[in-house]
Amino acid sequence: MTTQAAPAAGSDKLDSGVLKVAGVVVLGAIMSILDITVVSVALPTFQREFNASYADVAWTMTAYTLALATVIPITGWAADRFGTKRLYLLSLVLFVGGSALCAVAWDIGPLIVFRALQGLGGGMLMPLGMTIMTRAAGPDRVGRVMAVLGVPMLLGPIGGPILGGWLVDAQSWHWIFLINVPIGIVAFVLSARILPKDQPQPSESFDFLGMLLLSPGLALFLFGVSSIPEKGTVAATRVLIPAIVGLVLLVAFVLHALRKQHALIDLGLFKNRNLTVSTVTLTLFTVAFMGAMLLFPSYFLQVRGESTLTAGLLLAPQGLGAMVTMPIAGRLTDKIGPGKLVLPGLVLIALGMAPFTMVTPESNYPLLLGALFVSGLGMGMTMMPIMSAALASLTHQQVARGSTMMNIIQQTAGSIGTAVMSVILTNQVLDSPEATAYSAVTQGRVQAGDVPREVLTAGQSSLAGAFGNTWLVAVVLLALCLVPALLLPRRRIEKAEGGTPDEALAVPVAMH
Repeated sequence: MTTQAAPAAGSDKLDSGVLKVAGVVVLGAIMSILDITVVSVALPTFQREFNASYADVAWTMTAYTLALATVIPITGWAADRFGTKRLYLLSLVLFVGGSALCAVAWDIGPLIVFRALQGLGGGMLMPLGMTIMTRAAGPDRVGRVMAVLGVPMLLGPIGGPILGGWLVDAQSWHWIFLINVPIGIVAFVLSARILPKDQPQPSESFDFLGMLLLSPGLALFLFGVSSIPEKGTVAATRVLIPAIVGLVLLVAFVLHALRKQHALIDLGLFKNRNLTVSTVTLTLFTVAFMGAMLLFPSYFLQVRGESTLTAGLLLAPQGLGAMVTMPIAGRLTDKIGPGKLVLPGLVLIALGMAPFTMVTPESNYPLLLGALFVSGLGMGMTMMPIMSAALASLTHQQVARGSTMMNIIQQTAGSIGTAVMSVILTNQVLDSPEATAYSAVTQGRVQAGDVPREVLTAGQSSLAGAFGNTWLVAVVLLALCLVPALLLPRRRIEKAEGGTPDEALAVPVAMH
C-alpha cells in the first residue's frame, strides 16, 4: 500500500491522488444522478408494459426520491461512526443491487419497491462523495473539488433523457437499469483500491428520536409536495395531510435538535454565517433553476413535437456552457471568494432564461440554443461556488454533517421547485381549453384527427404561452436569489476559527 499525503495548505494544484479520488466519486455520482432523470423517458413504456396508469408509474421516480430523503439524514452520523469508505462501498452495493432487481421486475409494484432500494444507496453516494473529496483536498481547494463534483450534478438532468431515450429505443427498458451494474462494479473495485483508508471517529450516541422525527418528516413532506402535480391543487387531501404531518415532524425535530448536544443534524452549524447565507441562496436557486430545467425538454417534446432523443440533444448547449465556466469558477472560488462569481452567474442564468419567457411554436432554434448555452455558463458559476462557500469554513469534523445538511436542503428545494413549476404550468394549461386539447393530443390520449385543425393551432400557441409564463416565474425567483447572494463572501474564505492548518488535511489520500 502506498500512501500519499495531501499537499500542504495553500497548495494551488489538485495532485494526482486527489484527482483519482475525485474520479471515483464522480463515477458513483453520475450513476446516482443519471438514474433520477433516465427513468423519466421510460414512464410511457412502463404504462404499456405493466398496463398501469401514469399516476402508478410516476411512483418509480417518487419512490427513488423519497428513499433519498429518508437515508440522507443518517449519512453524516454513519460516516463518523463507520468511516466514509466503508459506507460508500455499502451504498454502491445497495445501488447496484437495486438496479439489478429493477431490471428483472415483473410488475409495477415490485419495480417501485426496488427503486426505493436503489434510492437508499443513491442517497448516500452524493453526501459521502462530497465529504470524501472535501477532506482529501483540504479547505484551500474546496472550490476546485466542488467544480469536479458539479459536472455530474449538471449533466445528469441533460444526459439522463438522452441516454434513457436511446436505451429504450435501441434495446429495452431493462437496460436503463442494467447499465448501472457494470459501471457500479467498476466503481466498487476502484473505490476499494483508491479511496483513503477509514479513520472513523469515536462514536457519538445515535440520535434515534431525531431519526424518527426527521426521516419520516422529510419523506411525508416530499410525498405531499410530489402529489401536487397529479392532484392539480394544494388543497387535495393526499397533498395536505402528508405535507402537514411532515411539517409538524420537521418542526418537532428542530425543537429537539436545538436542545440535544449530538443531534442527527447539527443545527449549530447555522452559527456559521457563510453556511447560513449559502443555505438561503442555494434554496432559492434550486427551487427556481431545477424547476425551470424540468420544463425545457417538455417544451421541445410537447410544443415543438420533437422526439425524446432530439429533445435531450437540444439541451446539450446548456451542459457545454457549464463545462466552460465550471473549472474556471472552481479555481477562482478558492482565490477570490464565491460572491464575485455567484452574482454574475445568476445574471447570466436570468439572461439565458429570458428568451424562454416569450417562446412561441415558431421560436428560432439558434436563439433558444444560444440562450441555453448562456444559462449553462451561469450555472457553472453558481451552484458549486455556493456549496463551496458553505463547506470551506467548516472544520474537518463538521464537513460530513455540513455536506449531509446541504444535500437535504438541495433535495427538498429541488422537489419543491419541480412541484411548483409543474402546478403553475398545469394550471396555465387548464385555463385554456385549446391548450388542454392540444396537450391531450401530444400525450397520445386523443387522436389528432378528432380535434379541429384551428383548435390544434390555437392550442399549440396557448401551450407555448403557458410555458413562457411559467419560465417568467422562475426568472423572478432567480432575481430574488440576488439578495442573499450579495452577502456571500467576496474574498478568499479563511479556515474555521479554532481549526489548524493541518486539521482539514488530516485524512491522507491513500491508494491500496
